[in-house]
Amino acid sequence: MVSQKGLSLEEINRQVITCSKCPRLVEFRVKVAGTKARFRGEPYWSKPVPGYGDPLARIVVVGLAPAPHGGNRTGRVFTGDETANNLMRALYSVGLANQPYSVNRMDGLRLRGVYLTAAVKCAPPDNRPLASEVRNCMEYLVEELRALREARVYVALGSIAWGSLLEALSKAFAIGALPKTRFRHGLKLKFDLDNETRWLIASYHPSPRNVRTGLLTIDMLVSIFREAARLAGINRG
Repeated sequence: MVSQKGLSLEEINRQVITCSKCPRLVEFRVKVAGTKARFRGEPYWSKPVPGYGDPLARIVVVGLAPAPHGGNRTGRVFTGDETANNLMRALYSVGLANQPYSVNRMDGLRLRGVYLTAAVKCAPPDNRPLASEVRNCMEYLVEELRALREARVYVALGSIAWGSLLEALSKAFAIGALPKTRFRHGLKLKFDLDNETRWLIASYHPSPRNVRTGLLTIDMLVSIFREAARLAGINRG
C-alpha cells in the first residue's frame, strides 16, 4: 500500500522509529524505563512507537500517545497496559481483534480491518504532549492516512487525537479544512473523499481513569466500534 508520496507503511514506520525531533520526549522515553517496580529489570523499547494493524484497514484508530510503561516498554502501540486491554476488549467484542488483550509483541494479537496509531509517537511526561510535539508528529499521521487508502472510518480516542485527525485528514487528502467541531463522545463527522463517504467518530480515551470513573464504559466503547464497523462495511460474522 503506497501513499501519494510513495511511502509504504513500513517506510513510514522506519522513519517514526528513528525520529528525534522532540528533545523532551527523547529524554523522557529513556529516563522512564524501569522506574515502575513491576517492570524493573525488564528491557524497554524506549523509542518512538509506530502504528500497528491491518494494512488494508477500513477503520483507523488514533490515540493520544504511547504510555510510558505500555507502548514505550513493549514497542507496540496500545500494548502492555490497562488502556490497551480496555481497547482490545471492545475490539474483540465487535470481532475486530482475535483476543481481548494486548500484552506484548509476541502475544499473537491480530486485528481485522483495523489499524492503530497515535497522534504523538513518543511517551510524554504525565501523558501531556506539548503543542509543538503534536505538530512535530503531524507529518507521520498525515503519511499514515495517505497509506491507509482503504480506510472509511477514523476513530479518535480523546480530544487531542480528534484535533490531530481533523488537521491530518485535511492535509493528507487536500479536501479543505474540516469543521473544527468540538470533541464530544459519540460525535460523528461525515465527509466525502474520492466520491465516497468517510466518517470521523469521537470517543473518550479508554484510559484506566476514564473507565474506573465511569466516564467511559466498555459497553460505550463497544458501541463506538460497532458503529464504526457498520459504517466501514465490515461484516462482523
